[in-house]
Amino acid sequence: MSNPEQRLIDMANQIATNLALQGSEEEAVEKIANHIKRFWARPMKQQIVEYSQQENNELMPLTQKAVEHLTN
Repeated sequence: MSNPEQRLIDMANQIATNLALQGSEEEAVEKIANHIKRFWARPMKQQIVEYSQQENNELMPLTQKAVEHLTN
């Protein structure tokens, strides 16, 4: 795994950790996905979506759901 990819994983998981306690799980997923949509560059979003499709990835379950939400 490349260092930039690991940084994206860490950033996404950190966002999820910070937003996890804000409302229900569904609300947190929406807030995480919205944060990524608003503040991440298109290549970053594309890279985290592609990474999320790998088996045994390092995304937290809440992060995984938020990233999947990006593709819907």
